[in-house]
Amino acid sequence: MVDRVSSRATEKPLGGCNRRRLGWGLLIGVSFSGGARSKSRAMVIKTESCRFSGLRIYPGHGITMVRVDSQIFKFLNSKCKRLYGARLKPSKLAWSVLYRKQHKKGQEDGVSRKKRRVNKAAISRSIVGASLEVIQKKRAEKTEVRQAQRDAAMREIKERNKKAQADKKVRKAAESKKGPAAAKNVPQKSMKAGPKAGKR
Repeated sequence: MVDRVSSRATEKPLGGCNRRRLGWGLLIGVSFSGGARSKSRAMVIKTESCRFSGLRIYPGHGITMVRVDSQIFKFLNSKCKRLYGARLKPSKLAWSVLYRKQHKKGQEDGVSRKKRRVNKAAISRSIVGASLEVIQKKRAEKTEVRQAQRDAAMREIKERNKKAQADKKVRKAAESKKGPAAAKNVPQKSMKAGPKAGKR
């Protein structure tokens, strides 16, 4: 992790112009006597994160622990090291970064930003079995016309069903007349004694 920290610089006049310098003598910006333009840069500090709490550890701080298998652990302080040694879970402690992430703490900026919806223009394309002209014609026709077509189709389906049922009744009546004579000629299947199903 890299954290930016701005530092105050002292101004010393050198060779006719003012130059800002850090305490170590590092040149970070130049301001001309005109004062119109001035550059300033922030100092970059490399930070590490605590293995237990997830908080930042700045240079010169923290405890390093090297395990027997030569794995390196960086802890923020002795409290974090002790809790890690006690095998406590950081997700159970309210002050750890893991707990705060799980319980959505400190994420107000994410809530305020809403996702932008991109409205894509509707593109009409032909579907298999219907051309684009047919689809546009259907869209343009009025609801009354569409309802009349639907009613006519329903009437046709109902008539077809009635006719099919009437044909079925006629066939059934014809079979019932032939039924008793035909039933006498058909031999009945004899039941053979087979093995009994059950526990073996």
